[in-house]
Amino acid sequence: MNPHTEKSVSLLRATRKNLQGIYDNYNFEQLNMVPAGFNNNLLWNAGHVIATMELLTYGLAGLPLPSGEAFINRYRKGSRPEPPCPEEDYGLIGEGLQQRVDLLVHDLEHKDFSNFREYTTSYGVTLSSIEDALVFNNLHEAMHLGTMLALQKLL
Repeated sequence: MNPHTEKSVSLLRATRKNLQGIYDNYNFEQLNMVPAGFNNNLLWNAGHVIATMELLTYGLAGLPLPSGEAFINRYRKGSRPEPPCPEEDYGLIGEGLQQRVDLLVHDLEHKDFSNFREYTTSYGVTLSSIEDALVFNNLHEAMHLGTMLALQKLL
C-alpha cells in the first residue's frame, strides 16, 4: 500500500474505533430505537458506514460486495430502519465494523481495484480512484460518527 492509502486506512481505523465504542455501549433494543426527530438509529448508522464503504470501494471497482446484496440494500443511502433492523444484523455489524476494515486492507493488497468507475457523490465530490474513495469514505464516516454522538444523547 502506498503512504496515502496507509494514512486513509489509519484514519478509517480511528473512526471505526470511535463508532465501535458507541455501538458496544448499547443493547440491540437501544441501538434500534429511533429518537423523535430522527429517521434512523445507532444500528442503522453503523450498518450504513459498512455498506457505504463497500459500495464506494468494492462496488465502484466492480468487485463483489463482501456483506452481500441484502445487507447492502438494508443500509445503503436512502434506506431507513423500517421495519426495525433485524436482530441477526446486531452481531454482524458489531463484528463487521473492524473486520470489514481488515478485509479491505487485505483485499487492497491482493485484489485489483484499478477498474474503478468514476462516480460523483451527492456531496458533489467526484471519485476517480480507490484512493479518492478511501478519502471520501473517511469524510462520510466522520459525518455518521457525529450523527451517532447526537443520537446516543437521546437514548
